[in-house]
Amino acid sequence: QVQLVESGGGLVQAGGSLRLSCAASGRTNSRLFMAWFRQAPGKERAFVAAISWNGGATYYEDSVKARFTISRDNAKNSVYLQMNSLKPEDTAVYYCAASLRGTYYSPTSYDSWGQGTQVTVSS
Repeated sequence: QVQLVESGGGLVQAGGSLRLSCAASGRTNSRLFMAWFRQAPGKERAFVAAISWNGGATYYEDSVKARFTISRDNAKNSVYLQMNSLKPEDTAVYYCAASLRGTYYSPTSYDSWGQGTQVTVSS
């Protein structure tokens, strides 16, 4: 099992930037596919971005593709989400997820989750 802890959320004005971090512990010697999801109030958890175990492949939801960047540092067992040009509609709890047993954009494909970090973008 892998334990995940997110950090870096907060309150930012529209157009600003935030960098989320996710630290993994436990079975981090496995080649983990990592992802970020988000959940806004009253909505289902939605895919944001994903990265392969070696960083060679990245995937993004269309609305964040030009603004967000996912990266990882396997030496630190960490994955990051750099979020630029933030919009009020980006407001959500952001979750880090690990492992992959199916399609990268489906929450059911991941069996390890962090507790989430709140991102609030004011207009």
